[in-house]
Amino acid sequence: MKRGLAFAAIAGVALLCGAAFLIAGQAAVSPEAIQSSVTRTPELIDTAWRLPVAATFNADVKWQSNGSRCGPASVANTFRSIGEEETTEADVLEGTGKCWTGFCIIGLTLDEVAEVARTKTGRKVSVLRNLTSEEFREHMKRANDPGRRYIINFTREKIFGAGVGHFSPIGGYLEAQDMVFVLDVNEHYKPWLIERERLFSAMDTIDSDGDQKRGLLLIE
Repeated sequence: MKRGLAFAAIAGVALLCGAAFLIAGQAAVSPEAIQSSVTRTPELIDTAWRLPVAATFNADVKWQSNGSRCGPASVANTFRSIGEEETTEADVLEGTGKCWTGFCIIGLTLDEVAEVARTKTGRKVSVLRNLTSEEFREHMKRANDPGRRYIINFTREKIFGAGVGHFSPIGGYLEAQDMVFVLDVNEHYKPWLIERERLFSAMDTIDSDGDQKRGLLLIE
């Protein structure tokens, strides 16, 4: 009995340490690095919020509850924008068996986030990975279609110089500027704009957890 309790205690500490590591990894980028790495010019951000898909979010992103739950938070925000009933992290995770400790230990893969989304909607959910730069551009050109929603999985390190893998909904595409509007679900970052090719480079990377390329989740 004592040995079992000791094992449970060690496992609990390991889970907490892992969760703390994830949260620290998400917060490792300074406000100055964020400001210099992406575009948050008020005029352009205001323009982006008026894009057809971004407007359905009502300029209101519900932040992830901790650094490991960006995937569920992205699904919840996306569902809210299309009128689905499950609009909180808890709602989209209920019954999936994912993140039952309150943390998504080592995070969720693109396929796991797709699985969570499919459990809660009758809409078509597609995983798009191994895209070329041109294929990514074509998808971004369709990101302003109100009948489509994209969630992107990328690594912050490629954009901000530090950080880990992350999920966030895409609010739309400013074609004239060739910039993508990322509705970052982490309050530390808030929504930002970035050149399409730079975002593609951050997406076109290997997720060591699943040992596969990151990519896009398309809900339609």
